[in-house]
Amino acid sequence: MNILNIASSLAVTVLRAGSGMAVGAPGRRPAKPLQLYEFEGCPFCRKVREALSILDLEAEIYPCPKGGERHRPEVVRRGGKAQFPWLVDPNTGVEMYESDDIVRYLFENYGRGSVHWTLAVPPLATLTAVLASAPRPAMGAFARPARRPDEPLELWSFEASPFCRIVREALCTLEIPYRLHNVAKGSSARDPFVARSGKMQVPYLVDPNTGTEMFESADIVAYLDRTYGAGAAAEAPAPSRL
Repeated sequence: MNILNIASSLAVTVLRAGSGMAVGAPGRRPAKPLQLYEFEGCPFCRKVREALSILDLEAEIYPCPKGGERHRPEVVRRGGKAQFPWLVDPNTGVEMYESDDIVRYLFENYGRGSVHWTLAVPPLATLTAVLASAPRPAMGAFARPARRPDEPLELWSFEASPFCRIVREALCTLEIPYRLHNVAKGSSARDPFVARSGKMQVPYLVDPNTGTEMFESADIVAYLDRTYGAGAAAEAPAPSRL
């Protein structure tokens, strides 16, 4: 993976002051994972993903890049408009738009009430989230043709990691749904993750459709393109573990 790609992804993290790098003060845990309809290139969606990492929450991610036809219609059907992010909480029955409202809801229900300082001043958080999109214009924003997996993939990640961001962008543009396992610094999920994977390194992708489990952002992006990108073979490739 070229240096410029990594550097521009790192710049996003710096511009957001490392928001989503470490767990803050999580509260009660939801019995069922939250569902988030979003796209990686959206600055408003970025704020919600940061909140998920800070609160150490897992989520089912349904990528909705511009031009996408897999998950966007579901948001319109349920909410009435193609606006993102869109959060669904099956634990409370809440479904909602508006990033600032979602962030506040998450901290009130799954935190200790007060919003983390990187998200506490909505106008400033929005401004810096928009500025953070500049180093990677259009990355993770537009859909491209892809084969739909039978089952959602799984990704161990955290929002501020520049390497994880590159993988999430690829998943987004291919409209591949996935279970997001947040493992930011201080996460209670880190020990179980290490027990499974053998080391504390992210991103880590698991594809139950092929039996593939792998580290390394460049390898994961290549795998996703090879397996699900335009021209991908209809049959699944042989399982592998890297």
